[in-house]
Amino acid sequence: MASALLVPLLQLVAPSWLALDGVGPSWAMLWLLPWALVDGPVSGGIAGAALGLVLDGLSLGDVSQVPALVLMGWWWGRIGRRGAPIQRSLSLGLLAWIGTLVLGLSLWVQLLVLASSAPMLQAWALHTTLAQALITGLLAPMVGSWQLLLWRRRAPA
Repeated sequence: MASALLVPLLQLVAPSWLALDGVGPSWAMLWLLPWALVDGPVSGGIAGAALGLVLDGLSLGDVSQVPALVLMGWWWGRIGRRGAPIQRSLSLGLLAWIGTLVLGLSLWVQLLVLASSAPMLQAWALHTTLAQALITGLLAPMVGSWQLLLWRRRAPA
């Protein structure tokens, strides 16, 4: 669980060369996906809530990442417990891409409900969501497979 402390740090000091049109990956999704797959739905949901609260504390906006992170942590945990073990890199990339789209859409819906629905804001949110989902989906096979190997070795049988 100590590795979760790297997520806010990476969020703050993300290297610019890992950004796509100024938008970096969703480090929370890259950490939460392998964690939930190994530890299950309850642990994934709790980790998503804790991670979301920490990341929400770093931002000044009215929207929250907690609902999407809890949902994705629970869903990925169910996949890890009920399905065959995720071993293919493409599967990790696709799951991270879906999770980042859910996160972006959740933030977009919250913006629509809480703020004015200015067309420029909607275009910006869509651009950010698509760019972040793409870069996260591309990084997930590299980062996620390494984390899965590490955490599966340490998980009790």
